[in-house]
Amino acid sequence: MNADQLLVHYEQIADAPDAIVRLRRFILDLAMRGKLVEQDPTDEPASELLKRIAVEKARLAKAGKIRKPKLLPEIEEHPYVLPPSWRWTRMRQVTSDRGQAVPDAPFTYIDVTAIDKENGFVSDPKVLQANEAPSRARKIVRQGDVIYSCVRPYLLNVAIVDADFDPAPIASTAFAILNGHGLVLPRYLWIVLRSPFMVECVEQDMRGQAYPAINDSDFSVLPFPLPPLTEQDRIVAKVDELMALCDRLEAARAEREATRDRLAVASLARLNAPDPDAAAFQTHATFALDNLAPLTNRPDQIKALRQTILNLAVRGKLVEQDPADEPASVLLERIGEEKTEIARNIGFKLKKPIPRDIRFDEVTLPSGWVWSQLDELAWKITDGDHQTPKREERGRYLLSARNVLDGQIDVSNVDFVGEAEFERMRLRCDPNRFDILISCSGSVGRVAIVDKDYAYVLVRSAALVKLTSGEELSGFIQKALISDILKDQIGVRSKAAAQPNLFLGQIRQLMLPLPPLAEQHRIVAKVDELMALCDRLEAALVNADATRQRLLEALLHESLAPVDIKELEAAE
Repeated sequence: MNADQLLVHYEQIADAPDAIVRLRRFILDLAMRGKLVEQDPTDEPASELLKRIAVEKARLAKAGKIRKPKLLPEIEEHPYVLPPSWRWTRMRQVTSDRGQAVPDAPFTYIDVTAIDKENGFVSDPKVLQANEAPSRARKIVRQGDVIYSCVRPYLLNVAIVDADFDPAPIASTAFAILNGHGLVLPRYLWIVLRSPFMVECVEQDMRGQAYPAINDSDFSVLPFPLPPLTEQDRIVAKVDELMALCDRLEAARAEREATRDRLAVASLARLNAPDPDAAAFQTHATFALDNLAPLTNRPDQIKALRQTILNLAVRGKLVEQDPADEPASVLLERIGEEKTEIARNIGFKLKKPIPRDIRFDEVTLPSGWVWSQLDELAWKITDGDHQTPKREERGRYLLSARNVLDGQIDVSNVDFVGEAEFERMRLRCDPNRFDILISCSGSVGRVAIVDKDYAYVLVRSAALVKLTSGEELSGFIQKALISDILKDQIGVRSKAAAQPNLFLGQIRQLMLPLPPLAEQHRIVAKVDELMALCDRLEAALVNADATRQRLLEALLHESLAPVDIKELEAAE
């Protein structure tokens, strides 16, 4: 691996998704392919090493210390090309088990809970009495052995027994015990067992659903890339060096991200504070809105930023107030008169007013604003059809809660009804342009503005709000309904039952901060402007991630097959 080249470009790739995880895997992959260190023609080749291993295993079997080795099949099709001094062999051709015994004295018990798999050693074994031995405590293990959990092997519970435990250790039968006889280094075994190549081999042989495992016979014939013993030592040293480098890079990245997160969280927290100092708040708001890009270094931070913008909007902190604006109290009176006129013209009976939540009247709003119930702003609030409609393969759109997203109606996964059913359902619930839809079952509180006339009908899981002067009010009201002020109200009201449900009476009672109409329009324009900026930031961050990914791929590829430096520059 060209570590110098990697370090030159690290600042550009460090924030790529899973950059360090992928680098660690790649280091192990290089090690398994003989690409991590140079081969030395003076090394004893692996073919001779295999003969020495066979002699040692025969000696131990004759002495009764291990079972007589089974004859394992040759590897006919090599998984990939190894250096000339290496050999493909089988897992149990180069390692041995030590057998089993039932504990009859105090022992050190090693199970998966005792494994520090990231660092590769036994960290916290228990000392048990013989009469406390679990039925799985049977595998004999000694210092220098490698233990590998064959149950759920994808968890990579692999460790070197690096201490001479007293009392003598016994391992769980979940482990395969690998004694390399001093001819396959324990640390090299650990590297092989955690390498992407071996993970893939094991996954192909796993059996079972709840607790997938690889059995002893399949484990014994796993293909094993064997280098010369002296090269094993060089590989182990290089892997440890590069893993330590990854540790430092990971720590540096974590510190950078923590610093960025603290700055972003602190800035957004100041903006979301309920009663900020006016002068200080303006300074914080100006700083945050002028520095949206530096405050958002990851796509996941954009969501919090969008919510903060909405919260500022409905608290009167996003645009300046104009004392010349008609006060919202006058607007509210006019809305009341228009509601009465609408009801008279279409023969619609308005519902009786419901009690206001007077706690909101005690919360200070900007000059010219008032608190208003949603019921005061709408001349009709209803939900979709209470009968189960007859669905068709095609026809008119039938919306449910899943089709109502914050800010849009999603028809990518929509149901349909025929024309007769459509007409029947619109007698109760007739969404048209500038009306508002609210999801009110399951995932409650998503809000969208209807974008077409005479295009949709609803089932019961979505509610319809027909605003008085909907064309003028709907933009601000929709944004207010998805702000934290309203989401908190919706959350409290919808959790009365086991499954969240928002009922029509609860929707009518929602309290909204209502600005003057002219200010509403300024707020909507500013929110739309900032949301568009968020869209661009999000796209830029996604593109930056993709660019880092391409550069990372080029650097990793260069380690296996060197490329022209211009290719690396093109990926930047």
